[in-house]
Amino acid sequence: MLHTTAVPSPAPPPAPATTGDRAHAPDALLQVRELAATTADRTLVDGVSFSLRAGEILAVIGASGSGKTTTARALLGEVTPGVTHTGSITLAGRPVTTASPPEPGTVGYVPQQPGAALHPVRRIGAVLHEIARHQAPGASRGARGRTVAATLARVSLPTDRRFLRRFPHQLSGGQQQRLVIAHALLAHAVLLIADEPTTGQDALTRDAVAAELTKLARAGIAVILLSHDLHLVRAVANQILVLHRGAAVESGPATEVLAVPRHRHTQQLLATPPARPPATVRPDRSLLSVTNLSAAHRDGGRQRDVLRDVNLAVAAGRCLAVVGRSGSGKTTLARCIAGLHPVHTGQVSLAGQRLAAHLDRRPPHELGAIQYVFQDARASFDPYRPVVDQIGRPARRLRDATPEQAHHTARHLLDRVGLAQHTATRRPDRLSGGELHRAALARALASGPRVLICDETTAGLDRITRHGILTLLDELRRDLELTVVVISHDRDVVAHLADHIVVLDDGVVVDSGPADALLHHAHHPLTRALLHIDPATATAPSNP
Repeated sequence: MLHTTAVPSPAPPPAPATTGDRAHAPDALLQVRELAATTADRTLVDGVSFSLRAGEILAVIGASGSGKTTTARALLGEVTPGVTHTGSITLAGRPVTTASPPEPGTVGYVPQQPGAALHPVRRIGAVLHEIARHQAPGASRGARGRTVAATLARVSLPTDRRFLRRFPHQLSGGQQQRLVIAHALLAHAVLLIADEPTTGQDALTRDAVAAELTKLARAGIAVILLSHDLHLVRAVANQILVLHRGAAVESGPATEVLAVPRHRHTQQLLATPPARPPATVRPDRSLLSVTNLSAAHRDGGRQRDVLRDVNLAVAAGRCLAVVGRSGSGKTTLARCIAGLHPVHTGQVSLAGQRLAAHLDRRPPHELGAIQYVFQDARASFDPYRPVVDQIGRPARRLRDATPEQAHHTARHLLDRVGLAQHTATRRPDRLSGGELHRAALARALASGPRVLICDETTAGLDRITRHGILTLLDELRRDLELTVVVISHDRDVVAHLADHIVVLDDGVVVDSGPADALLHHAHHPLTRALLHIDPATATAPSNP
């Protein structure tokens, strides 16, 4: 039986984890006091207090599992089975509990996968008109149409009839995100919670998200940003709250926290990653090559070109980073190399041997030679089987290992990727994001690959966890002489791993070269926009 409560408690004495007098500011739109969330055996959130005024942006940062999402769910008044809440939440003077959530439309929530917040089988326009009708029951259809059009224009979405007749799955991720924000604007939300809005997005899209959040704050909407993206936090946040193991360990104005972090955990989150060790000098013998590769997606009865005459080569033991804006063809290229995208022409070769276009026609030794590590590590595992069993499976299927040999391989690889043996006996839902990424790497290594394809492998991870994964990946590449192809929007990932960079735009290679040259001295405008650090994001603004 679920037991959730929200018990008002006396104001606690000031604590170092709050922003001084702001912790219970009388003019705050949102007041959170001593919020705690517990299960039968652990504390998820431990006495967190903060406040937020209208038109301000609060960035909540912390390592994976620090309590960010649990705090956000409490603000929404969500019922989470097995979780007990204590403390108090007040929004616009009204208490928020699981029994008394915010009034419909008061709080907008933009999830990490925005499509999950949209009705999958209702047209965009029908939902927008329904929200407008609920807000103004007496308004004419024409008036509602003008309101809907004005709201779409505010979030830079088309207003024509063709767009309104689309379904959510026909939109890009960025468009889905802006549509969720449009829903919140139509419903006159006073608070918007954005959960990792730039995960897996390129630098140009990230800038657009920053501009959108800034625009909302200027319109008087309070924004809570849950993010590992420090570039975004620096660009938009007024205030920062740092969570560690469920507790607020530091908070204050963004300029102060970013410039002089006091708590050790904050310092770790904000620390500049150490420089990558110098590459070992060795002859560049090409292992993986792509020649005149073109690929298409089937869109209804038509084919839409997504890659055109792509050529590239990667030497054994080297790392190639493929970068580009969202929709440029990066993942399609990776899937073609792995044999997961059959609609293509051209040639993919490994050690001079041409590979079949689709993995169904590749023999086991070729399947094992190229392994794919997906962005969503959790979704790539069977939720009902222990992780250790899944790690050993490629050894059985692709290397004819016996069950005992596969189990031994799995145990060895667990040690190699730094994952505790007892942890891997659990099912995937009991592992953290960082643990699952390590398990995914171990599973990919079980077939003895020569090429590892990592598609946004560290997206959505906090800086500490991400650095651990990148260091591990670089060590594996060096020790096992792996050729690595990295698909990433993250400059830090590219800088840490890549020897060579290829830039895609609309399915065409527009720039390529040594990593150091493109990271620091690129001439192509797209390369500069995607990979060069903007000095303007080095400090946080006092007001968005």
